[in-house]
Parts: sequence; C-alpha cells; structure tokens
Amino acid sequence: MRSRNDIRRHMRRERRALSRDERRRRAQALAQRVAGTRWFRNSRRVAGYLPVRGEMDLRPLMDRALAMGKTVYVPVLGPHRSQRLWFARYETGERLTLNRVGIPEPVVHPRERLDPAELDLVLVPLVAFDRAGNRLGTGGGFYDRTFGYLMHRTYWHRPRLIGVAYELQQVGTLPHEPWDVPLHGVATERHLYLWGHGAPGPR
Repeated sequence: MRSRNDIRRHMRRERRALSRDERRRRAQALAQRVAGTRWFRNSRRVAGYLPVRGEMDLRPLMDRALAMGKTVYVPVLGPHRSQRLWFARYETGERLTLNRVGIPEPVVHPRERLDPAELDLVLVPLVAFDRAGNRLGTGGGFYDRTFGYLMHRTYWHRPRLIGVAYELQQVGTLPHEPWDVPLHGVATERHLYLWGHGAPGPR
C-alpha cells in the first residue's frame, strides 16, 4: 500500500492537470447533484469551504444554498494553541483574508464564530477517499480534531460530514489511523457515495 504522502502527491498532480474549464464544469455538475438531495434540502446550516490548490470548487453549490435560504459557513482557524476549526458565516463577494496556513477566510469577531456542533451539514475538502468512508486530508488534522467527538457518540450524529472531491480522487483502500474521523458520504461530479444516514453505494 502506498504511503499517505505518496497518495497526496499523486492526487495533487491529478487535480492540477485539470483545465480551468474542466474544473468549472465539474463544480457545476457536483452542485446540481448535491442540491437535489433530501439531506441537503433539509439542512439549514451548511458549511462549505473556499478552494485552494486545485480543490473542487464549492462556490457554485454555496451560491445555490444561499439562494435556497440556507445559512452558509466556511471554516476559520482559532488561536494557534487550539488547532481546531470554528465556522464563520459566508456571503458571496465578502471581504476575505488569508489565515496562517494560506487559506482564505472571512474577517469575523471571535464571538461571531459558530461551534461546529451547531451545523447540520459539513462539506469537507479532501485529497483522496475510499469506499469505506475513509478520507485523506492535507495532513493538518484540523477536521479530525474538530469532529472527533462524533466517533464517541451513539446518537445525535450532527453534523453530517460529506466529503467533496473529483471522481478521480477515489482510491481502492486508504491507510487510516484510529483518530481519523470517517465520513458519512462523499459527493463527486459523477456519484454520491453514502455510508451513514443513507443507503450505501454510488448514486
């Protein structure tokens, strides 16, 4: 089995190889696919992300969510010592700043940040995924630390965690650690893979 870093390098090359037009088409296809699902329609507080380094662009889907009357959030970093994510309200066209790891985020007062447990749905960026619900992230561990509490609950599994990726980011089997938080599903431009809170397999 390839190492995590080998998989990351390979998948980043694959993403960078996509043209700008191809990325745009795939982002629109994903937005249409996800926006039609019951779990998306029933979610009031939806967290997305602002794409970097070739990630699937969620802005078309976030724009749809806003048009549907949902409140949309994106992750923001807390103090250095916390190493976890909070979430700030997002509006199209608002002023953004780069955080300490180079990812754009809204400028908000700490008191305006939302606790992750108050979200209904989190659309999670990833580098690779497998059909067992395992996610390979960038290596920072922010999502695993933030949502690790879900692994210790037998009920009230909120929010639902749905990974977002290009179909080409799927691999056979990912190496994983006990602290890796599994996903409830993954959405790509071609399929919806649901393992928790829904039927298994692609749709």
